[in-house]
Amino acid sequence: MIKNKHNTIAIIFVILFGFSLFFFGTDGFQAFTAESARTNKLIEEKPKFPEVILEDSNERTYPISEFEGKYIFITFMYTACTDVCPELEMNMLGVYKQIPEKYIGEDIVFLSISFDPERDDPATLTKYRGYFESDGETWRMARINDQEQLDELLEEFGVIVIPDEYGNFAHNSAFYLVDREGYLEDVMDYKNIDEAADKVNRILEKEAGE
Repeated sequence: MIKNKHNTIAIIFVILFGFSLFFFGTDGFQAFTAESARTNKLIEEKPKFPEVILEDSNERTYPISEFEGKYIFITFMYTACTDVCPELEMNMLGVYKQIPEKYIGEDIVFLSISFDPERDDPATLTKYRGYFESDGETWRMARINDQEQLDELLEEFGVIVIPDEYGNFAHNSAFYLVDREGYLEDVMDYKNIDEAADKVNRILEKEAGE
């Protein structure tokens, strides 16, 4: 009886110890994976969008301050991607369609940034945006030709891009919302289209006093 009691106490201790490790190792259950932990850190720190020069599908070049005073809804992708990127951009279209027209272009713009600038020239971006109904104005697709600027942006926003020997990239994917002052407002699951659209609409409606 005593032996069984000791065994029970030992099991309870192991469970509680493991529970504590899990709790503190996952930021209080809010970060079950390295990716979610990275996302939580980004949202907490709210990094500022670095000064970069974009070249869009219309061959226009401009700094990110082109969108000063507006929210920017962002994805990071590359056009040769055959798995997650098409879904990412199609889901971005799903969010775009749920934002009231009165806000589009005035209070918020959509921006898809390629991390494969060598291949994703304006002509390629023009063809690609046609698949997703991007108008090239209120939803632009662009590249950053300066590799140092691109690397800085990817690092600041926690975008992991790992090239392979075949010209493809392993990368994480999400929706990124940058506020009117150029700081990261939120990072959202790109698979939850309605949830992302609701978040954006709540922010815009609150600012409009609706």
